[in-house]
Amino acid sequence: MKIIIIEDDHFFQNFYSIKLKELSYQVEIANDGQEGMDKIKVFLPDLILLDLIMPVKDGFQVLEELRSDPILSKIPVVVFSTLGQESDIKKALDLGARDYINKSFFDFDLFLKRVISYLPKPK
Repeated sequence: MKIIIIEDDHFFQNFYSIKLKELSYQVEIANDGQEGMDKIKVFLPDLILLDLIMPVKDGFQVLEELRSDPILSKIPVVVFSTLGQESDIKKALDLGARDYINKSFFDFDLFLKRVISYLPKPK
């Protein structure tokens, strides 16, 4: 299974990348929304982990771009952000995110269960 992490914070990039690779997931990292979109089109992940606050193109713009593409819009997106306002959560979900996890209340086991629930079942 392939997962892309679109996140500009190097601590979160490294932590999640290492943890997911330990569980045998193929992981790609992008540092901003534009790089993320470029990599999504080539990598074609099974799941996108998306931060909202990033340079170049933010997570909301990434969600809008994904939603406008008939193929990429089918890839599940889990937003993982420090933005916790109801309006931000609603906007992300309205733009097509399947779930919204607040980075501030971190529990890796819960995070992993939620992430795995959006991955396609192995054949």
